[in-house]
Amino acid sequence: MARERIISPKEQTTDVEPSVIESSTHSIRPTTLEQYLGQAELRERLSVALEAAKDRDDPMEHVLLYGPPGLGKTTLAHVIANELGTRAWVTSGPALTKGSDLVGTLTRMEPGDVLFIDEIHRLPAAVEEYIYPAMEDYKIDFTLDSGMHARVVTYALQPFTLIGATTRAGLLTGALRSRFGIVHNIRFYETDELTAILQQAVIKLEMAPIDEASLHCIASRSRGTPRIALRLLRRVRDYSQVRCHHRFDQTVVDRALKLEGIDDMGLDTLDRMYLETLATVYEGGPAGVEAIAATMGEDAGTLQDVVEPYLLQAGFLSRTRQGRKITEIGQKLLKSGRKN
Repeated sequence: MARERIISPKEQTTDVEPSVIESSTHSIRPTTLEQYLGQAELRERLSVALEAAKDRDDPMEHVLLYGPPGLGKTTLAHVIANELGTRAWVTSGPALTKGSDLVGTLTRMEPGDVLFIDEIHRLPAAVEEYIYPAMEDYKIDFTLDSGMHARVVTYALQPFTLIGATTRAGLLTGALRSRFGIVHNIRFYETDELTAILQQAVIKLEMAPIDEASLHCIASRSRGTPRIALRLLRRVRDYSQVRCHHRFDQTVVDRALKLEGIDDMGLDTLDRMYLETLATVYEGGPAGVEAIAATMGEDAGTLQDVVEPYLLQAGFLSRTRQGRKITEIGQKLLKSGRKN
């Protein structure tokens, strides 16, 4: 079993039934598009689509969001539903095991509601077949019984907006992908964008004012991911409260993140272990991810979805046809780490 990391971008959930996102006074999620910071191009596209849908009193176009975990895909479903004045129903691909699961959800939705399906690439083929007419014609043909006694019942659905999220867009079938009107890749955030998100979170968490340099220090180690930045902010807040009498400056940030095993580049123990394994056991590569995962005793999917995206983006790792290779920058990082 893969180890849980303090900065693991994957949220854990045990929900099987679709749930409605409810607002909370303790939530630091943005509730409007104006509060959603970063991703300027996506915000502009969504603002146009939302305004047009509200002017026509039509449901908004179906939206497909893809990119690494922790970048705000679920939050956007919340924001879009709030902007439309409707509810967001949340479920995931693995939770919809049969057609009746999807039918039960869609028939309970009100006009204009948002259905958010996380990990949509993991939808079973049988369920995906029900999605097509639902997205295009707002209806579902449900087959009762089988053989000679089989009969088809057509359920008319209320107009709705489907928002799909995936970390592996390449695993979606062409038929499903082509039915989304808005398809967008959510990129990693810049440090300045994360700093602005942290400043907004400080206000919502009712924390004492924090200097921008300290927040920038946290943001620079957050791997370009808002979820990680917010988790690290909470960990530094706890350290500040317990060990430093509520003092919050760059020195406190350094101590708190060092305690969590996070270095100046935002890499944690699992990231460094990945690079060390590739550099020492496989002499820098190339090596297959399955082989690296077996050597580390980790799950290959965890390495692909959680570890590799940032290492690739930061230039520490490269993918070739033969496998993964550590870059010259990655080698220098490891050498500097060994010296320290």
